[in-house]
Amino acid sequence: MPLFPAIIYARVVFITAMINLITLSLILLSCRCVGMWGLTSKITKHSWYKRFFKWHCYVWYVFLPSVIIHAVFALTLMGIPF
Repeated sequence: MPLFPAIIYARVVFITAMINLITLSLILLSCRCVGMWGLTSKITKHSWYKRFFKWHCYVWYVFLPSVIIHAVFALTLMGIPF
């Protein structure tokens, strides 16, 4: 017997998926290792990017729990397909 109704699981999976996409894009855009890309190499020199980069480590504190919550709820809702 599930702990919550299936619709709650589906909503949590969807919301955490959106959080994962947003935070992953913020992590990739603020990572200096990725700064060698042609897309991001020019923006690393701007002052607004340096202010944005200060938040890079804090975004991980949102991303990792969101991934774990997403995985747990998705596996609980869908099960392991093998």
